[in-house]
Amino acid sequence: MKVHNWSAMPSWNADQYLKFADERTRPCRDLLAAIDLPSVHQLIDLGCGPGNSTTALADRWPGAEITGLDNASSMIGVAENAQPQHRWMVREIAEWAMNERDQFDLVFSNAALQWVPDHASLYPRLIDRVRPGGALAVQIPANSDALPHRLMRELAPSGLRVREWHAHDHAFYYDILAARAGRVDIWQTEYQHVMPNADAIVEWYKGSGMRPFLEAMALDQREKFLREYTDRIREAYRVRPDGKVLFPFLRLFVVAYKNEF
Repeated sequence: MKVHNWSAMPSWNADQYLKFADERTRPCRDLLAAIDLPSVHQLIDLGCGPGNSTTALADRWPGAEITGLDNASSMIGVAENAQPQHRWMVREIAEWAMNERDQFDLVFSNAALQWVPDHASLYPRLIDRVRPGGALAVQIPANSDALPHRLMRELAPSGLRVREWHAHDHAFYYDILAARAGRVDIWQTEYQHVMPNADAIVEWYKGSGMRPFLEAMALDQREKFLREYTDRIREAYRVRPDGKVLFPFLRLFVVAYKNEF
């Protein structure tokens, strides 16, 4: 197995993330399709990454003024180069939510808020950034107890301090938002991604949930971890008759609408 030189890679690598751009953007498009707003003049894309979600937002509301926000300058650089017509910010989501007072017709976040702690205080602040008549729309992974994540925790060196995902069940988010919104739509979808092989699942996580583990390890630890992790993933995911592998991935969706007045 080829081992990448992770020490030479930035914290978030757009090329690695976008290896599965279609699969990562599909939940974004599903969330967009569920948003019931007659018009959107200003919106913000929190945790916009390299801009794949922002492109989908611009396709849905081509006349909207769009702001993309991410804490990784490498991701913002890719997004800004591809879409210079939008406004881009390198900021932490929690810091933005706490300190800014601008409001938007749509506050949107696709697969980013799982990296931000203290959702009990974060989500009320986010819906405060929504104008009356607007919406907060969020999608986060809901599979932190799935096998790939359990294996990361099991195979990581003892005592390794890792920034993991933050997520709660659907009732937690409903209760927080229902007190502040006129209507809350909430649902879960388990996607069955068709992968060319089990190794592709490892590549998927290298661009997202595995990054904090790799960044916390020394180079020799990373190489050992990746060898063992890949072997375990190959054992766990059955190859289908056509040679491909099904990769289930559970996601949670929330759209909270503010009343007009």
